[in-house]
Amino acid sequence: MTNPHRTINLHHLAEEAVTGAIGRGLTVATAESLTAGMVAAVLADTPGASGMLQGGVVSYQNSVKADVLGVPRELLDSVGAVDGKVAEAMAEGARRICGADVGVSTTGVAGPEPHGGKDVGAVYIGVATAGGATSFGYSFEGNRPEIRGQACAAALERLLEALASQGYRA
Repeated sequence: MTNPHRTINLHHLAEEAVTGAIGRGLTVATAESLTAGMVAAVLADTPGASGMLQGGVVSYQNSVKADVLGVPRELLDSVGAVDGKVAEAMAEGARRICGADVGVSTTGVAGPEPHGGKDVGAVYIGVATAGGATSFGYSFEGNRPEIRGQACAAALERLLEALASQGYRA
């Protein structure tokens, strides 16, 4: 990544997430499009991650979103890959196929060009727990690596919020 402060932040967020999940006895799975495994990788870089990280799916293509994660093709056809409902379905799919307590997903446009009618920097983070799924929309600025880094940080922040909703406080 181009910003060393963001890298430190990512590792700090990952440490909190790993500690929080282990402290609550919760497991986590990821489904990543624009971040292509960054969220899972930064979690896995953290000592103790094997106690909470179940696995992840890099779902860059819609066919993987549909065939592996179970995102409805009708949804992908109607709204495209960069959408809150798609992010929710991705997170639910990761949670289901990896047998995790919490699923977190990323989908968006890192650039350099708009995609599917969505501007560069448009990102959705999905989070799924036993209580259901929700999504959060962002409009990030920067170049491709910066947008991907911001999306990874946002996913980790939303994961921490999900852990807090399960009773964990960082």
